Amino acid sequence: MRKTIGVILLPAEIKNLPQCDLSETACVVFDVLRATSTIVTALANGAQGVLPVREISDALTIKQQRPEVLLAGERNGVRIGEELAGSISFDLGNSPREFVRSKVEEKIIVMTTTNGTRALCACSGAGRILIGSFLNFHVTVEHIQRGDFSQILLICAGTEENVAYEDVLCAGAFIDLLASQNGEKNVDDAAQLARAAYLQEQRNLFAGFSKGSNAQRLLSLPSLCEDVAFCAQRDVLHIVAEVASHGMIRKV
Repeated sequence: MRKTIGVILLPAEIKNLPQCDLSETACVVFDVLRATSTIVTALANGAQGVLPVREISDALTIKQQRPEVLLAGERNGVRIGEELAGSISFDLGNSPREFVRSKVEEKIIVMTTTNGTRALCACSGAGRILIGSFLNFHVTVEHIQRGDFSQILLICAGTEENVAYEDVLCAGAFIDLLASQNGEKNVDDAAQLARAAYLQEQRNLFAGFSKGSNAQRLLSLPSLCEDVAFCAQRDVLHIVAEVASHGMIRKV
């Protein structure tokens, strides 16, 4: 099936999604550094599901109702602590390297991040919502190819209010593979830009990531610098992650 592919590059555009009719659209959300990479890592390591929420207060409310859940998330890149959450610190931050099997297996994780989880919540009206990263790149594209998706919207979560270069690269990689397999021509201008950026950086994703402000910030932090190389790995996790009922993200 010939697919129409669009790309959202700016967080400001994401804010308009709740007013759009996305019922016939498959959305793929990218927050490569780091929320979407972290989500697929958690699921690959046995988490039952990840529930994205917009605000810290939303996560705390769910924790009160379901004390068994783990809380995960960041503000300004750093794990949410008592200074923001009141009487408790979150169990996990937003580093995929934290989400090891011994911590997350069989757990439900409630997660809030600066950009990624808000982007996921914004496209809640979509027909399908998939989690995009380089870690699970090919299997997710193959899933899209098999699906009855005539309209695909690739959503780059960004960093704060700005474009995130690593998100653009991942969206561009998706577009390039879709186009090379199906001879796709029906892509918008933003998709063309994303694909061109990826083709320029594809031989060394880590170097490409490192040009972006988000990666540069992480690389300057000793406790988080290894996240950049981790998230630049390609096809190390063979799972498809999709938003299921009640907004929970699970393995397909």
